[in-house]
Amino acid sequence: MPFAWTLNPYRGCTHGCHYCFARRYQSHLELDSGDAFSSIILIKANFADVLRRELKRATWRPALVAFGTATDPYQPIEGRYELSRRTLEVLLDHPTPLGLITKGPLVIRDADLLAELGRLTQCTVYVSVPTTDTDAWEKLEPGTSPPSQRLRAVSQLAARGINVGVLMAPLVPGITSQRAKLDRTLRAVADSGARFVGTNILHLDGGTRDHFMKFLAQNYPDLLDGYERLYRGKYASPGYANKIQALVNAIQVAYMPKYNRSAKAGNWQQITTAGRGLTQRQTELNWG
Repeated sequence: MPFAWTLNPYRGCTHGCHYCFARRYQSHLELDSGDAFSSIILIKANFADVLRRELKRATWRPALVAFGTATDPYQPIEGRYELSRRTLEVLLDHPTPLGLITKGPLVIRDADLLAELGRLTQCTVYVSVPTTDTDAWEKLEPGTSPPSQRLRAVSQLAARGINVGVLMAPLVPGITSQRAKLDRTLRAVADSGARFVGTNILHLDGGTRDHFMKFLAQNYPDLLDGYERLYRGKYASPGYANKIQALVNAIQVAYMPKYNRSAKAGNWQQITTAGRGLTQRQTELNWG
């Protein structure tokens, strides 16, 4: 999703997803990328007021805004502070193209604003459902709502005429990348009424890498050596990434045939570009 601006009304996230790339941003505040990321949430109390002031400037020109790139705007604390709803109200007063990313079923509360914004300009909701496998979900995303609740939210948003799809991302090698798991997840996504599906492979960088390797050691110790070979840098080797993406595309065409062509073109390019420069020797893993 190309975008010009990002909006994040909170810092930190109680969802506590072990793979989250935003963990590394905690170091800017002298906080660790482990427990502090999910236990210390910074609330930008005047977020909507500052945004309204910025959008009133004569120099402002509407451009695509990505909402929720480094935090989840619909994590549980939103139920109390409503910063995300107030943000949508500002964007609606100054019609601004929006791409909203969330794992939170609470997004349904704001379906009225999202539907209205979609009538005025581009508005797309991306609901993150990396897997429907219960064991993988509970370990990887300990503070999130069950995948079934997120897919129910997709159905409800679609019923309101909102352009909504699923981010089946990240695909986590050896944990969510097996064919049977991909098949079950894509079938559930198709049944939800999602209008598109996007995927990418886990990448590991900075504090996120350190945290995730500790997570693997505690929960999937047999995968550690394979990850050390697969992730010599922050991206998985291109051979492995291409193999998994091809598998996803093959399954997707069975359940969501009318979306396959456009999804394949965008995702394939993203994955292969991200992995350039890594050696072929790193692709010799078979976690599919």
